Amino acid sequence: MDEWDQDFVDLVAEGHVTVRKDGTGEFQFGAVQGEIDGRIEDMGAGTVLGFAWEGSDELDPVCGRGWVRVDGGEMEGHLCFHRGMDSAFKARKVG
Repeated sequence: MDEWDQDFVDLVAEGHVTVRKDGTGEFQFGAVQGEIDGRIEDMGAGTVLGFAWEGSDELDPVCGRGWVRVDGGEMEGHLCFHRGMDSAFKARKVG
């Protein structure tokens, strides 16, 4: 993530994002965890999964939006908190 270092990303559990074929999923980084509800969208520069999310940050409710683009075993995207911070991220498929 471009806004937080790896030690923070892995603070509570190994940082991860999971996206299923139906556009739902979940993520965890730092003390933030969330559930994803996404739809395939055309952003002009290509097709992405745009999503809304809701979850918690240290048990406080939080929500936002974001997008991901998958290319083989790699994913890039952006996660935004409603009226708050945002960060680009990259992930790779494991397992």
